[in-house]
Amino acid sequence: MISKNAFTRFMTACMLVCCFLFSGAEAFAQKDQVPTDEAIIKNGESLFKDWGCNTCHAVDRKVVGPALAGVYDRRTLPWIYEFVKNSSKVIASGDAQAVAVYNEFNQLQMPNHDLEDDDILAIMAYVKNVEDNPEPDPVPGPNVDTATTGGDGAIPSEYVNIIIIGLIVVLLLILLVLAIMIRFMQRYLRDKKELSEDDIEIVEEKFDLMAFMKSPTVIGIVTFLVIALAAKNVIDGLYMVGVQQNYQPEQPIAFSHKIHAGDYEIDCQYCHTGVEIAKNANIPSVNICMNCHSSIKTDSKEIQKLYAAQESGKPIEWVRVHNLPDLAYFNHSQHVNVGQIECQTCHGEVQEMEVVKQFAPLTMGWCIDCHRNTELNTDGNAYYDKLVEMHNKVNGEKNKMRVEDIGGLECSKCHY
Repeated sequence: MISKNAFTRFMTACMLVCCFLFSGAEAFAQKDQVPTDEAIIKNGESLFKDWGCNTCHAVDRKVVGPALAGVYDRRTLPWIYEFVKNSSKVIASGDAQAVAVYNEFNQLQMPNHDLEDDDILAIMAYVKNVEDNPEPDPVPGPNVDTATTGGDGAIPSEYVNIIIIGLIVVLLLILLVLAIMIRFMQRYLRDKKELSEDDIEIVEEKFDLMAFMKSPTVIGIVTFLVIALAAKNVIDGLYMVGVQQNYQPEQPIAFSHKIHAGDYEIDCQYCHTGVEIAKNANIPSVNICMNCHSSIKTDSKEIQKLYAAQESGKPIEWVRVHNLPDLAYFNHSQHVNVGQIECQTCHGEVQEMEVVKQFAPLTMGWCIDCHRNTELNTDGNAYYDKLVEMHNKVNGEKNKMRVEDIGGLECSKCHY
């Protein structure tokens, strides 16, 4: 006969098991609710970046906020919808999960987002896709230093120096070999018995180094080399006028791109807001910095400079690093948004720089070289269909259409 207490314990255990199985089944069913359609995933990726989610969140690790991998297993979708739309309301309600996240991340409150449930679900679809399909480690490729090239077929200045030095070394070696041959011939001729007095006088003649150095031939060769080297240095100097490659000024606030763009993977567009929509990339205002630093590292000496700038109402006087001449026109949105050019192409591996420096020479030759070599991505863009058809008829399908083929080398494109 089963006692009442034993029966109660048995029923309690059954209920716990049922709850566990039910919650597991619910989580599994909820995971199935996350879409796998490619269009929805692509939309979720755009929303993830456009709404600045990637500023505080990564899929696989903690950044400013928690990692998003498996969030649809840890939280119910209704809870996620409500928290994303109005996190302050959920925290104020005393929700245990919301309060725990709030306290874990230094009581940094996520801003409210005016998103629809379908938009949030699309972001979850993107997160799940990244989680299920992690990117492979990049394969190391050749490290081509385009900064030292001067265009198609041009010889870098450093190579010219090496060639001139090599020619001088070869000339000295030839003179040394000739001197050794002369000494050898003199010894050989001294052993000859049938030499006349005139021949003996020539063989016994001493080499006068000073007379040789003062000879017109030597003076002419030395003069030519000096003039050639001086002319080359003058030409190199003229070519470098206005070129500020490797310029690395000290900034009024010690801002580290390595920490922000590298460690925390904050998109360039979050701070440089105009890069996709305007000619200039824009220098971030204090308000953008305070989006995070109103709660993060508030006791830092450098962050205190942000507070001082905010209180004074005066902008931070950042020192400009990249500066094109007024006669050249460059549009960031045309290259970043339309051309899909990565920031690193012109600015180098900024995410690894503690202090930003000018990576590329930004000369006309460097830009033209890029226009000659960059292939156009015309897939899915009807604007290029006719141009691609005409290009393929003339050049063949193997020769991809490049920027130079659509007027990328016309003077008026950059000079107006």
